[in-house]
Amino acid sequence: MINSQPHSQARSQAGSQARSYWTVGHEKGELRSEELPAPGPGEALVRALYSGISKGTETVVHCGQVPPRVAEQMRAPLQEGSFPSPVKFGYLSVGIVEAGPDEWVGRTVFCLYPHQDRYIVPVESLTVVPENVPARRAVLTGTVETAVNALWEAGPRLGDRVAVVGAGLVGGMVATLLRTFPLQRLQLIDVDPGKRAFADALGVEFSHPDDALADCDIVIHCSASQEGLERSLQLVGDEGDVIEMSWYADRKVTIPLGEDFHARRLSVRASQVGVVARARRHRRTNADRLALAVSLLSDPVYDTFLTGTSPFAELPAVVHELADGRLDALCHVIEYPAEHPDEDTR
Repeated sequence: MINSQPHSQARSQAGSQARSYWTVGHEKGELRSEELPAPGPGEALVRALYSGISKGTETVVHCGQVPPRVAEQMRAPLQEGSFPSPVKFGYLSVGIVEAGPDEWVGRTVFCLYPHQDRYIVPVESLTVVPENVPARRAVLTGTVETAVNALWEAGPRLGDRVAVVGAGLVGGMVATLLRTFPLQRLQLIDVDPGKRAFADALGVEFSHPDDALADCDIVIHCSASQEGLERSLQLVGDEGDVIEMSWYADRKVTIPLGEDFHARRLSVRASQVGVVARARRHRRTNADRLALAVSLLSDPVYDTFLTGTSPFAELPAVVHELADGRLDALCHVIEYPAEHPDEDTR
């Protein structure tokens, strides 16, 4: 049978080498090499351009803090290995399809794949990045998806008063989406006064928790702190909803259920991106949700969340610096070499 593919595509299918980031022990990560087979029917070979580090979740993995009881539920869609280690974890990858079905070759795509320079996945795992969305910004697709799911869960209505507690990556993303809603009031709340500049860049009102306005219809909690959850229960109005987006991993959290929660008939509901929110589950698929998320990234305001870039070779050190606080970031971007080091570039 004659191979009718272009030479560059045929070459990329044959004996490709890949490098990926693995957590191999408590607070220890390394780059590993592996051989990639040629893609099979319905599969694509993707060359990574960028990946994003989801700081909160990935530092939990780096520090071995995933609770054993929910280890299976907390698996990333395409991770390898198991918690606590060794595990290849991550889910914010953008690349170019180098080989696969003709209609996919050459397309820029987002994939919920770990940090790896080349990988093979079913084409059903890929989301096409629109031409008006820069590839670097598209690493935020998974985080926007998380925020979309939370808003489907919360169901904000015309004229609502909404507070978002915690001005990190997820909280900022939720507030950015909410700023387009016809709300009566929206506040992004954080204990760090330095977050005011971040809120200003997003076009959202900022408040310290002590000064935040109460009697909210909805409070979305994203601070991953006991104090933030307590304040959320104080800020939501009678019989209102607190949407809990924080993942506490193996930390124990105590909240005063004998105070506002019980006396004012409040509700705390979890929002978790693993499944589509119940309010849309029968009419939207995970693929629909991802397609919506990446389309929203045409707005340049999302560049505010991209707070640094490092080459792929430095990824183990970058994760360690994020975990111990030496490197502060919302979404730190990893940039991959334009060509694989073992590839003939003539």
